Amino acid sequence: MKGNLKGIIMDKKNFIYGILLTFLIASSSYMLAKLPVLSIIGPLALAIFMAIIIRNFFFNPTKWQKGITFSAKKILRFAIILYGVRLNMVVIFDEGLPYLVRAIFAVIIGIGVMLLLAKWLKVDTKFALLLGGGTGICGAAAIGAISPIVRADDDDTALAVGMISLVGTLFALTMPFLGNVIQMSPEMYGQWVGLSVHEVAHAALAGAAFGDESLAPAFLAKLSRVLLLVPVTMIIVWIVSRKQQTENTSKPPFPYFVLGFLAMSIFSTITLENGWMSIQMQQSIATFASFLLAMSMAGLGLSINLKQLQAKAIRPLLLLTLTSVILFASMLILV
Repeated sequence: MKGNLKGIIMDKKNFIYGILLTFLIASSSYMLAKLPVLSIIGPLALAIFMAIIIRNFFFNPTKWQKGITFSAKKILRFAIILYGVRLNMVVIFDEGLPYLVRAIFAVIIGIGVMLLLAKWLKVDTKFALLLGGGTGICGAAAIGAISPIVRADDDDTALAVGMISLVGTLFALTMPFLGNVIQMSPEMYGQWVGLSVHEVAHAALAGAAFGDESLAPAFLAKLSRVLLLVPVTMIIVWIVSRKQQTENTSKPPFPYFVLGFLAMSIFSTITLENGWMSIQMQQSIATFASFLLAMSMAGLGLSINLKQLQAKAIRPLLLLTLTSVILFASMLILV
């Protein structure tokens, strides 16, 4: 009896230690992201890269895996729900309908081209779909939403997030230079940024190049793509369900957290428009959501075995780069 009780207490401690480790990594990533060079990478990418380094070069916290998995999956879903606070639907539908139409093209190109090129490069379809969602919609949040629907491995999910962060950051850094070379107006440049970049953080990084005149349209265009997270995931659920019915396999889990994302968006819109919630409070909730997302990224990173993934990463990285180039070029034509 005492042995069983001791085992239960130890399991709970290990569970807490796992969550605490992801919390410490996320906290460290936010502190490091304040440094001049590392601020370019952003806390989400730093969290996953730090976790990978800890897991592969210092120690493998296998005893704490339940807590780490909780962060990687449960906290991730809660973070995606809170992520909906960023969306003010009134602003998008009042000012952003032209952006929304272009955003649909961005999603179609991001996912469609990714899947087409994946066949040519012989990249796994599930992995290509994760990269396509991250490229076309909203980076890590989209990957986290699509992953359970297609039953992607944790390794693939973490690798996809890391790739999106890396490639997205590199593209965001080159955009101000290209905008100057092409001599784009601030508004046109901002639209191009918002319709092309992978993460909301990338929109902030690249969109600020010409000040508020480019940053505002960059955010509006990017959030128009974020809004499409809900219908796109529903379409993927429908497609996967039909495919698995013909193969007599179990249906994919319904992503109820995406409905939570939509509910949070509606709640945020109503409370902001009626003055029940301040802009500062909205930003605080969004920051908390991003921190939880960083914790989940740390949980995913702690599951990656680099030795097993070295050979696997080359073709997906080429796939992501080619698709991103096509998306950026296509959106340049549309704006």
